[in-house]
Amino acid sequence: MKHAQIKEAAAALFNEQRNPFGAFSLGSETHHAVTIPDAVRRCRWIAVDINASGFGLFFVSPSLERARLVACFDSDYPSTGLTTKFISGASGEEMVRHSRISTTPRWWADSGMAVSQQRLGSLAWSEPTAPLAPGTDGIAFPVHAERGQCGLLVFLGPDMTLSDDTLCEIHARCFALFASVARIRPSETGRTRAISKRELECLKLTANGNTSEEIAKLLKLSVHTANQYLTQSTQKLNAVNRNQAVAKALRLGLIE
Repeated sequence: MKHAQIKEAAAALFNEQRNPFGAFSLGSETHHAVTIPDAVRRCRWIAVDINASGFGLFFVSPSLERARLVACFDSDYPSTGLTTKFISGASGEEMVRHSRISTTPRWWADSGMAVSQQRLGSLAWSEPTAPLAPGTDGIAFPVHAERGQCGLLVFLGPDMTLSDDTLCEIHARCFALFASVARIRPSETGRTRAISKRELECLKLTANGNTSEEIAKLLKLSVHTANQYLTQSTQKLNAVNRNQAVAKALRLGLIE
């Protein structure tokens, strides 16, 4: 099934589940994920439906020179799991190239579980690939959105239950979820990762109601340096002021 057909399936899924009040029926994903936590919840629903023990959503880096997967969130949200950090490394480069030109799901079975290998290997519309993380079993769904954004939804676990009949629906739901996340943070992927730990600390303290002078005292900085960190984080988040930067950081799950 081609990219356009998957998008049609996603649209059909929306039309079937939308109720007269514009919302979706209980247990289904809403069309617009308002926050990252909401998107995480929707991804967890998909994981439950296929009996996956873990998941992650990644954006494909826009740089053609350095192909990599940029993690948006995973099943350890608001933290980031070790497997996700590994996938974001060099092991994801080949998958990035695949995601840019294809929507074919890719699976791997590296846990040594013969049953998992048999289940995933029996999927007709998919292909095997090298493990994104050693010692894991998983399946990766390439997804695309507006503005040329593309990414990957990864589900992990030795007991996943997928069939040819459900594969298309799951992929359509992944497309819909990715489109929602892409609207939440358009073109911000990669930029937010450039925010330093100190800049996030200053944003968090601002969110707690501290002034620049109080932040400087708490972090043992000069007031000028504290303001500089806040200015830099505001620019990186494409915000008009520090209050909007705090709001964006909270919405993206960068601070709590």
